[in-house]
Order: sequence, then structure tokens, then C-alpha cells
Amino acid sequence: MITTEQILEIILYIFYGAAGMQVLYYLIIFIRIFGKPKKEEKTEKTPVSVIIAARNESDNLQKFLPTVLEQKYDNFEVIVVNDASDDNSERILKGFQQKYKNLYVTSLPLDTQFSHGKKLAQTLGIKAAKNEWLLFTDADCIIDSNLWIEKMQENFTKNTEIVLGYGGYIKKRGLLNLLIRYDTVFIAIQYITYAMLGMPYMGVGRNMAYRKSTFFKNKGFASHLKLLSGSDDLFVNENATKKNTKVELSAESFTHSVSKKTFSDWIIQKKRHFTTGKHYKFKHKILLGLEVFSRQLFYILFIILAIYWNQPIIIFSVFGFRMLLYSIVIARASYIFKEKSVGLLFIGFIFDFVQPFVNFIILLSQKLSKKKRNKWK
Repeated sequence: MITTEQILEIILYIFYGAAGMQVLYYLIIFIRIFGKPKKEEKTEKTPVSVIIAARNESDNLQKFLPTVLEQKYDNFEVIVVNDASDDNSERILKGFQQKYKNLYVTSLPLDTQFSHGKKLAQTLGIKAAKNEWLLFTDADCIIDSNLWIEKMQENFTKNTEIVLGYGGYIKKRGLLNLLIRYDTVFIAIQYITYAMLGMPYMGVGRNMAYRKSTFFKNKGFASHLKLLSGSDDLFVNENATKKNTKVELSAESFTHSVSKKTFSDWIIQKKRHFTTGKHYKFKHKILLGLEVFSRQLFYILFIILAIYWNQPIIIFSVFGFRMLLYSIVIARASYIFKEKSVGLLFIGFIFDFVQPFVNFIILLSQKLSKKKRNKWK
């Protein structure tokens, strides 16, 4: 018969394994946030087409579109696809067109017989673009610097097809905003460091670029057209490689979006992201899943051993080392992404533990829910 002490010993070894797995993730992958993305020398500036798909975004277009149009760059166009909006978007865009000669607007009419997502609007914008390099952002994004295009295009070299940038959320008061910004920073740590390791698996449509020829050569969004989401991360997951993908981390290249205002809206957004995650390449799902699984084991088994194991110093030492690595990476990422906030680091210690459980509950509720929300974005 197995004794309680033997059970605790088994738990101890599993805890060591989970902790070791976590340490490997931080020392091999996430620590790369301290490095600098490689850049090739460029002698000429590349013409750029900025594409924005917008549906009922009149207020955001009024506030944020000028930050795109007033970029310090000689050769660029901005294409806004007004996707069946029934607000003041058309009037606002016409006003901007009178002031900015490089703004082009194309519209998708409302079709009561056919419901479409953002991918159709983006495809229309891509077809309308006159340049090879396409730079994407959203209507609710403010561009942090008028050097955004300049910094992103520095990566548009001969062998590059995809460029990943950072898209954060505008800082506001409140717990939800803090959670969203922390979640965004951690996700960025993952997709940025994986790309720097040579394993790009996703990007964010708030700030990314790719070649028009790459889009059509790989049949655009055809493989996941039925999914309402995934125009950014699934396209990257299917087409990004070690050789054709670059990362831009200069502060001038960042964008920031308006965050969700209610927990229910944020949960809906997370559910939509989960629908795309299951379509990632198998190796990416395994690597991402192992990090989450080992983190859950690490915390759960630490709590058990902290209560029942008779040598707490060893347990707390292992726990402390992993948390030290975590703190260093989060602090560095927050500094790089200009997300400096004591609250962000503090909420991180809590959310790092609860996030896998929150994600599991959201995913479970999604599977159990019979109601499907038809969200454009």
C-alpha cells in the first residue's frame, strides 16, 4: 500500500518536472525578449499601402485615422474599407479625403442575404492596394509615432515576406483594462520570442505587414474563410517561416487600441481567439499547450507541497527561482512595450496563476454554449 509520504514524493518529482519545464521556456524562449531583432541594411524606402477595414467605427476613425494619414513617409497610401457601416463613417471618410490626397476609400454595401466577416473587407482592401507591401492596423488603433511606417518598412527586405509588430491597448483606469494589458503583453512575449527563435506562429492585425504577392500566392484566407476570426494570426501561422519573417520592436512602431469596456465583451473576444488557436500547426499547439499545462501543474503542486512537505525550503527555493525568471521577463517586456506600470507587474503575479484556469473555463463555456455570436471583429 502506498503511504502518504510516498505520494508526496511522487508529487515532488512531478513538481520538479513542471518547474524544470517552466524554467526551460523562460531560459530558451522568453528570455529572447532581451535580444534585438536582426535587421538587414536598406538603401531605398519601400512604397507602402496601409489597409484598414472598418465597420461602424465613425468615432474611432475621427480620432485615430489622422495618426495614420500624417505619417512622415514619402510614398504611402491609406486604404479604408468601409464595410457596410450604418453610422457616420462615410461622411467622416469623405471629409478626410478632401484633406488627404493619399486616402482611398472603398465600400462594401450591406447584404441582407449574405453575412460576411472582416476577411472579405480586408481582401477587398488588399486587391485595391497598388503597392507590394501591405501594412495593417485597425480603425480603433492610435499610431504611437509618425515614424510607424518608417520603422516597419525598415524590415521590408528582399527575403522578407511578413513583419510582426506590437499592438497594445490604451491605458485606462480599472481592473479589466489592467488584465487586458497584461494579457496582451504576455501574448506578445510569446509570439515575439517564438519568432525571434525562428518559429513564428501568429501576429496581431493591429500591427503587422506582409507582401501582396504572398497573400495571393498562398490563396489569402481561403483555408479558414468560414471562421469569423483569424485573418491575422492564422494567415501568419500558415505562411510565416524562420527565413521570411521579421520582428520590429522599436517604440516608434507600436500601436495602441481601445480595450473592451466590459468583462462579457472581453470574454467574447477571448472565445473568438480560441476558435483560431485550435487551427494552429500541431507543433505550435503542442509548445503553447505544454507551457500552460506545466504552469498549472507548477502552481497546484507547489500549493500542495507547501502545506504537506516537510522540507519547505527546497520547495520555496524552486518556486522562487521560477518566479524570479518570470518577473525579469515581464519587467523587461513591459519596459520594451512601454507598458510601465507597477499594477501590471502586480496583477501579473496573480493572473499568471489564474490565467490557465480562466482560459479553461472560457473554452469550456464556449464548447457548452449552443448560442453562436456572429461577431465581425
